[in-house]
Amino acid sequence: MKIYPVILSGGSGTRLWPLSRAVLPKQLLPLVTDKTMLQETALRVISLPNRRAGDSGLAGFDVMPPLVVCGNEHRFMVAEQLREIGLPPLGILLEPVGRNTAPAVAVAAQYLLAIDPQALMLVLPADHVISDVAAFHQSIADAALLAADGALATFGIVPTAPETGYGYIRSGAPVTPGAVGCKVERFVEKPDLATAQSFLAAGNYFWNSGMFMFRAERYLTELEQFQPAMLAACEAAVRDGYRDLDFCRLEETAFAACPSDSIDYAVMEHTAHAVVLPAAIGWSDVGSWSALWEVQHGDANGNVVRGDVYLDGVSNCLIRAERRMVAVLGVQDLVVVETDDAILVAHKDQVQRVKQVVDHLKQAGRSEHVQHRKVYRPWGSYEGIDIGERFQVKRITVNPGGKLSLQMHHHRAEHWVVVSGTAQVTCGEKVTLLTENESTYIPIGMTHRLENPGKLPLHLIEVQSGSYLGEDDIVRLEDVYQRA
Repeated sequence: MKIYPVILSGGSGTRLWPLSRAVLPKQLLPLVTDKTMLQETALRVISLPNRRAGDSGLAGFDVMPPLVVCGNEHRFMVAEQLREIGLPPLGILLEPVGRNTAPAVAVAAQYLLAIDPQALMLVLPADHVISDVAAFHQSIADAALLAADGALATFGIVPTAPETGYGYIRSGAPVTPGAVGCKVERFVEKPDLATAQSFLAAGNYFWNSGMFMFRAERYLTELEQFQPAMLAACEAAVRDGYRDLDFCRLEETAFAACPSDSIDYAVMEHTAHAVVLPAAIGWSDVGSWSALWEVQHGDANGNVVRGDVYLDGVSNCLIRAERRMVAVLGVQDLVVVETDDAILVAHKDQVQRVKQVVDHLKQAGRSEHVQHRKVYRPWGSYEGIDIGERFQVKRITVNPGGKLSLQMHHHRAEHWVVVSGTAQVTCGEKVTLLTENESTYIPIGMTHRLENPGKLPLHLIEVQSGSYLGEDDIVRLEDVYQRA
């Protein structure tokens, strides 16, 4: 049988604000290592030991490239991050709207069944930390045997503390005498501290990791029994979906009509085939800044530091400087996160209140919860430098071979100055090449395009001027990335 990792890369980017944003959520950020959490998740599964030799307990199984499910707005970043680590995905399914994990897994299961009727799915969120990869691989091997026989397996994390921020799974008797997996007795919501302490003492409660393994066919059979409307909507979304470059777009209307629910609520709490495998794998879902501090190795004073930071008399803090130098003096147990447009200072035991900040930004109609000043595009990125009445200045980077859409603006003119690299500029019927220190002017209403024909990144400064400077004043006439 073949194991197909399914990586769920959704998320709204609220709990790790201001670093995580709606268009750049935590799974697309390098939080623990120099690789993003999505990249780390993909590398963990593709690095499983030689399956054919059977040296990991996976004799008879092959692990395939991952299938990724993500939102439309993240598609190019997901594809680029997998390209960076040399891992072409089996596919990238695009959700037009978020509908929680049960529909996401359902469309992935249908996609896989069209490829392999015996497909075995390993469902993994893209934003988890797992420090003991060898133990994780062994858990996958144990789960594969149970899932191949028809079980819906979930990985229950062996608790190390009476954690109130996680749901729990209560295990029952072993599936068979001496088996690693146990039957699931029930799923438990996030408890209060006293209840969590009793769970820890009982010894048969595990943290609910949100990771699963089952046959695609079995999952859909269970979903049909418990959520037939959800299954019907997902079937229609896949059946009427279509290819878009290297992506598979789900049919928008059908998927939007799908009920929203988690795997736990939709299937796992009802099925008679749920089993839990205790997993001591150094797991964290990095659900807060304090959780990120816990999973990293601090200095001699317990400080986890990243970026240009000066400390004096500081202990047990997480300090992250993204753009500027940050100095912290005489404090302890704080989280300090600096970005280009926002700074967070919070006590470690208050970081769950970050969501209140995000809610405030939404209600105030601000944008700091949506995106950073640096915005990624399939051709590269742009970054706001200055803005004022009737003008704004941006720094633009175009990757080698990158090409912006052929477009025009109704309300603004643009001046481009090349800082480094080579720019091919289309302005009306004229095409010119610009190099370092050369510039050009794009009048209002003029059809234009910017390309990088070189082998090095193109960096330029753009000055926009006009009565309206919003990103929605772009009329795309032609686009290699097929954006509307």
